[in-house]
Amino acid sequence: MKDFRHPQLLRHSRKHPARAAALCLLCFGFVLEQSSSAQTQSNSDSATLQELKSEVHELKGMVSQLQQESVASRAEITRLREELEKSNAAGSGPSESVTVDQQSPAYGTSTAAQLEQRLDSVEEQQQLLTGKIDDQYQTKVESASKYRVRLSGIVLFNLFGNSGPVDNLDVPTWATPGTPGTPSGAVGGTLRQSIIGLEAFGPDVWGARTSANVNFDFGGGFPATTNGVDSGLVRLRTAAVRFDWKDTSIVAGQDQLFLSPLSPTSFASLIVPPLSYAGNLWAWTPQLRVEHHFALSSDSKVLVQAGVMDNLTGEPPDGVNYTWYRVATSAEQTRQPAYAARVAYSHPFFGQSFTVGAAGYYSRQNWDFDRIVNGWAGMMDINLPLGARFALSTSFYRGAAIGGLGAALGRSVLFDGPLSDPTTEVIPLNVVGGWAQLKFHATPKLEFNGAFGQDSPFAADVNYFGDQVNSYSTPFLTANRGAFGNVIYRPRSDLLLSMEYRRLRTFTIYDNSYQAGQVNMSVGVLF
Repeated sequence: MKDFRHPQLLRHSRKHPARAAALCLLCFGFVLEQSSSAQTQSNSDSATLQELKSEVHELKGMVSQLQQESVASRAEITRLREELEKSNAAGSGPSESVTVDQQSPAYGTSTAAQLEQRLDSVEEQQQLLTGKIDDQYQTKVESASKYRVRLSGIVLFNLFGNSGPVDNLDVPTWATPGTPGTPSGAVGGTLRQSIIGLEAFGPDVWGARTSANVNFDFGGGFPATTNGVDSGLVRLRTAAVRFDWKDTSIVAGQDQLFLSPLSPTSFASLIVPPLSYAGNLWAWTPQLRVEHHFALSSDSKVLVQAGVMDNLTGEPPDGVNYTWYRVATSAEQTRQPAYAARVAYSHPFFGQSFTVGAAGYYSRQNWDFDRIVNGWAGMMDINLPLGARFALSTSFYRGAAIGGLGAALGRSVLFDGPLSDPTTEVIPLNVVGGWAQLKFHATPKLEFNGAFGQDSPFAADVNYFGDQVNSYSTPFLTANRGAFGNVIYRPRSDLLLSMEYRRLRTFTIYDNSYQAGQVNMSVGVLF
């Protein structure tokens, strides 16, 4: 077979790889333009060509940048060659103004060697620049759409020892009454708090950068099999699509509560955030929100967020077929979403960011037979640097019927009988709570954290029905208190070691309380 490769073109491509790459891309773009005009009758082919054009546009930008860097490198090489020639000329015939030390053979040899070394270094750098395009495609995660995808997450091992009965052995959130004849403590280990995340970067649409992300952990329960406690089921945490303009963003998906953005620092509790049901509101909630940044000055900014959310009450899935079918919650039956908004101010302070935010929330709930309950809440969050190494963060709330946000141990209402009975009375559960954390950065790799939180449903509400009090969660609990202290050491940016002690105390309407503690050792690798 005849070889159509032109020898001069090959030599030119070896000598000027950036120009060759640019020429190939321009030719490729020309072919795409011709193909596009010839196949306008096919919608699918047109969409494919648009994607390819976008890829060519992106590659052209990369090649243009590489060409600029290559031109700068060639200029540097030319300058170094000129200096080298001048140095050699000076070594062979010194002028009258050159000193004795500069005329010595050692000086001329040293200068020439240094220039040669710098010249070799610049030429090597230029060769590396020409291979950047190949590196981009060799290191990225491939996707069907050909857009860039980034894989991230953490592999986390937790070794724990408990003293006292708790609701959840490896990630306890409140203390429970003990069972006679059953040991009150336990020791175990788990990897089900590991997290896997994917982030995709899409095309520019209407002037906005598009992206999407999805995150999973293994906290979805356990399979009914031998040693199933070591085989946590995969669970969806968050998944969202973003449109980001310069100062405005639109987010659609299942995301964390933008009403309560802060959370204590702990690697002993990733399945649920630290101090959950003990003053730290949380929910991974389907939502549609809009965010806008206002610049008050070069440093000070105001963030305004508003959106609608899936109207949740904290109820567990209903019915015997909950594994397969979804039944509307009492709030979803109103055919209204929940409404939320937040305003936050931020300003640099001690080399960190001082932030204070306030938020509001409203939901309407129908507990059958037109038993309407209005859920509402007001929240506030503060992040206050106390110097270069210390920071105080806190968040608190006051509301009613907000079990869907993790308040009142997941309860929104209380009732005195079965909900299927139209004579059963339903009341909203008022609640107040919050948490605070003090962080100390001893070194860039070592930090200490201490946190305390409490969630307090109103005792008057819990006592309203006396012994007839009922709910879809433990009804007679009046308050839940949690505290922890930990040390986190990062010998490398992708490796962490942590030790934590946590204490829980849960109160009841019977003037008693349950207590439990946990020691947790964590080893994680981030990727």
